[in-house]
Formats: sequence, C-alpha cells, structure tokens
Amino acid sequence: MEIPSALNSGLQGLQNARATADQAATDIFSSTSLSTESQKNPANEGEVNTEVSKPNSNLEVPDLNQAIVTLKVAEYQAKASTEVIKSADDALGTLLDVTA
Repeated sequence: MEIPSALNSGLQGLQNARATADQAATDIFSSTSLSTESQKNPANEGEVNTEVSKPNSNLEVPDLNQAIVTLKVAEYQAKASTEVIKSADDALGTLLDVTA
C-alpha cells in the first residue's frame, strides 16, 4: 500500500478545485445567458429586452444559487490545498536543514 505524499495530495486538491470551479462557472454562465428570441422586442424597434429566460424549456438549466455555492466551495478547497502544499514544503525544508 502506497501512501501519497502531502505535496501530491495538495496538488491533486488544487486540480480538483479547478475542475469544480470550471464546472460551476459553466453552470453560472448557462443559467444566466439570454435566449436569442427574447433579446429583441419586436413591438419597440431597436430596444433590447433584458429579461432572463431559459434558452430551451427541454434543456435542464442549472440552479444559479447552487452553482455560486459550488464556486465558493472550490475556492475554499483551493485555499486548503495551498496550505497543505505550504506545510509539505516547510516540512521538507526542516528535514533538509536537520540532515545538512
């Protein structure tokens, strides 16, 4: 059984946080995008309708609140992983100082 190093665990945590943040950002974008049919108001020529609507009622639109919470969770995961990497670096530095 192999025990992963703290540095590898921190890097893997950062990669997971980035993937989670990318997915949350995609969800936020897709839930706030405007449908092309409702952008122009045909009754008033030249005016733009700013209502947010679902692009297609058949498609599943992600929940905006959940996507924002997921993005915040990814932020804290990245911060925690950074602290793990710093701790691993400090421990390695201490070991090198002791053996030198």
